[in-house]
Amino acid sequence: MKKFLLTLALTVAAFASANAQFGVIGGWTSSNTKVDGNWKPDTHSMSLYHLGVAYKIKMGPLFSAQPELAYQVKGATIKDAFTSLSTRSGYVELGLGMQLGVDLLVFRPFFLFEPFLGYQVYGNEDLQLVSSVSSTPLSFSSVGNSLKDAKNKFEGGFGIGGGLELMNHFQITVQWFKNIGQLYDGGKLNDYVDALTGLKDVKGYSGVKITIGMFF
Repeated sequence: MKKFLLTLALTVAAFASANAQFGVIGGWTSSNTKVDGNWKPDTHSMSLYHLGVAYKIKMGPLFSAQPELAYQVKGATIKDAFTSLSTRSGYVELGLGMQLGVDLLVFRPFFLFEPFLGYQVYGNEDLQLVSSVSSTPLSFSSVGNSLKDAKNKFEGGFGIGGGLELMNHFQITVQWFKNIGQLYDGGKLNDYVDALTGLKDVKGYSGVKITIGMFF
């Protein structure tokens, strides 16, 4: 039995090695958020970026798996008549891309589904009170620090989209993604910050990203 399992493991490893490519990836991310509840501010998307590495494994004529490890930056701006908040998060993100497509020799179009998990390693909260007397916003750094502490560090979600691979070495994908859950932990927001912002009802980021990859 042990010999059988060892042989099977070696066979799988040899197959994966013969059908795998290491790559580097990077691109543009546009993200936004949504606010539930009675507070209905305007939300605006933020254009940011992502970069990392990928490992593409061909599992058959139609299916490929592509795990990715990337630094992904997401953000959004939330505004109402009195406040303006620009929130930004940098995550170390692990995605498991699953591609379904037909190899047409020179190029391969494919559909993509990618669940992901991430952990925030960078965060910035810029909260400003828009004065009705002056056009110059007034900064609230202490509230921004409270929001940093209340932001959920872990993220999880999924992306769906499609892509095109050229000559087995170049890849471009367009993907819509959605973080599941809330952006801030309501239990960590103090009463003053919650009354001023209503941020316990802010959903996780969602948006679109365009990725270019090169595989070797």
